[in-house]
Amino acid sequence: MKQGSRRRQQHPKPPPHLELAMAHPWDGGAQQESGGLDGDAEVGAHARGAGRVPPWREQLTARGMVASLAVGTMYSVIVMKLNLTTGLVPTLNVSAALIAFVVLRGWTQALARLGVAARPFTRQENTVVQTCAVACYSIAVGGGFGSYLLGLNKRTYELAGEGTEGNVPGSYKEPGIAWMTGFLLAVSFVGILALIPLRKKMSAYFSFSQECTSRISVMIIDYKLTYPSGTATAVLINGFHTTHGDGMAKQQVNGFTKYFAISFFWSFFQWFYSGGDNCGFSQFPTFGLKAWKQTFFFDFSLTYIGAGMICSHLVNMSLLLGALLSWGVMWPLISDLKGDWYPADIPESSMRSLQGYKAFICIALILGDGLYNFVKIVAFTVKSLIDRSRLKSAMKEEDIPVLDEIHRNEVFTRDSIPAWLAYSGYLALSVVAVFAIPLMFREIKWYYVVVAYLLAPALGFCNAYGAGLTDMNMAYNYGKVALFILAACAGKDSGVVAGLIGCGLVKSLVSISADLMQDFKTGHLTLTSPRSMIIAQAIGTAMGCVIAPLTFFLFYKAFDIGNPDGYWKAPYALIYRNMAILGVEGFSALPLHCLQLCYGFFGFAVAANLMRDLFPPKYGKWVPLPMAMGVPFLVGASFAIDMCVGSLIVFIWHMMDKSKAAQMVPAVASGLICGDGLWIFPASLLALAKINPPLCMAFRSTH
Repeated sequence: MKQGSRRRQQHPKPPPHLELAMAHPWDGGAQQESGGLDGDAEVGAHARGAGRVPPWREQLTARGMVASLAVGTMYSVIVMKLNLTTGLVPTLNVSAALIAFVVLRGWTQALARLGVAARPFTRQENTVVQTCAVACYSIAVGGGFGSYLLGLNKRTYELAGEGTEGNVPGSYKEPGIAWMTGFLLAVSFVGILALIPLRKKMSAYFSFSQECTSRISVMIIDYKLTYPSGTATAVLINGFHTTHGDGMAKQQVNGFTKYFAISFFWSFFQWFYSGGDNCGFSQFPTFGLKAWKQTFFFDFSLTYIGAGMICSHLVNMSLLLGALLSWGVMWPLISDLKGDWYPADIPESSMRSLQGYKAFICIALILGDGLYNFVKIVAFTVKSLIDRSRLKSAMKEEDIPVLDEIHRNEVFTRDSIPAWLAYSGYLALSVVAVFAIPLMFREIKWYYVVVAYLLAPALGFCNAYGAGLTDMNMAYNYGKVALFILAACAGKDSGVVAGLIGCGLVKSLVSISADLMQDFKTGHLTLTSPRSMIIAQAIGTAMGCVIAPLTFFLFYKAFDIGNPDGYWKAPYALIYRNMAILGVEGFSALPLHCLQLCYGFFGFAVAANLMRDLFPPKYGKWVPLPMAMGVPFLVGASFAIDMCVGSLIVFIWHMMDKSKAAQMVPAVASGLICGDGLWIFPASLLALAKINPPLCMAFRSTH
């Protein structure tokens, strides 16, 4: 396998970023995880050791779909909470694979104790359940409930400034279960089929030693793209289903269960003391009241401690640096200029006041980082394709697949996907969307939708290929490009709504394709049929299109969503609406001196990324991530402190026992996130029933 390893090392190391999911959260974790198995070799050995590979129909089971529904629902609640508080959602694929294993292993063991014979739980079923569950909660992550869809509501319209140019009266649409579900159903399924028309063409240019019967095999087999997140998930699943892995899995299950219970009951305990504004442990002035007023305090959120354990140290330190720069330096200084830079008689929540500086500088950082990475990934993708086309006829000795690889490829290409089904499905879904979306939103013209669906296969291919090389899903950046283009083209009266919906349409089309290819990489390494995975993806997407709007409305009715001074800030709703206003009006929408500050931070974002890429690795790895720095500018510093606590726990654990930490960190982090997230269900029901906490723990100065 040395030759295969040398071939795979040609791919660059993926840069750490907000959506990077690895089996281990520290920097370089992906290389350690995949490198330990050579990405493929030991995976294949484990998989062959499991005996015959079950046919695709046996990989799809009723118990698996029930488990997927349970896991998908739980994670939909968790990511919805993250979306509506800070908007920062770490990738939870590895965690979902662990929970799927816990649920199904517990199911089979319970039946065995009752004397009921049950079908053996295989790695293939584990992979299918993980795929279905991830597809389900991915709708809650990327469905726009905390960004472009919520940016349509009246509250966000008012926060953006009713008198702001471009933010025209009536350019809002209140959330509704019916239209949100219909919109998601119209746009979410096309991404599953979007790459099929292009795969056939691409397979004519890139061939393997044998003809590939599945179009999907081009990305996974012919291009040999790494898809680090998919590989890390496969490593975890294969590790569970081995003799050695069984003991490891028991420890992880016990660790998950223990910290799940601790997290749930801690959240329950905190609830009793939160009976009022600024009450409870979540408002504990850890560093004093003056620091508390600038959001510097530890709020005892086990969700964000767990998220900090999953994210890399660099992400967490970038968050803290952004918090110190904004809430520690910039906002106090700009506040002192009230009456000079902005009127003193308007509230700070107005976009013509301090809130405008917070929102637009945050947007500048996000756009600078996003634009740089968008251009870089597209350029890298084009270069890689050109290099491959030059070598397409050169079948070198080192490219000859070894036995493990042949076996995996054979299993992966066994169940082909009917081309007629892909073409007809894509056409039918496109026709439905062309008619349905303009009926939901009069600002969207039918030809906008036609152009988006014509470009979807090419955009989806570029995004999926780039994700395979770098593990970066650039769907939101494609969406932002569409937002600005449509907002400018639609004009002043329709630009904001057209931009927001166009952003969601393009983002959904290209995101699901990349997510599906990550899952296919997992399936390739676990000997899972691509047909069963596509069916699981479709079932999970259908579940998510129903569950996500219902989950959103549970939060929307129970809590004060979108309050910039409260816990449920939903910051990206205001960010996306303001980006649409910028697309309509240009820089005239900015407060005084804000444009100059935005130029500076946009330039900083580009420069930081250049430094990361051009400096030697030992220096470049310390350059902060502008995207991560931008989030606290609008949200506050408290969650960044929580994330850094999680990072500190991982660091100390690795210092004390590196091997134990590598094994247990994903399980403990998952338990903390899931326990706190599950408490949202009873907390929401209590809020809807008007049952308030009995106590208020608050702090005031004695002077």
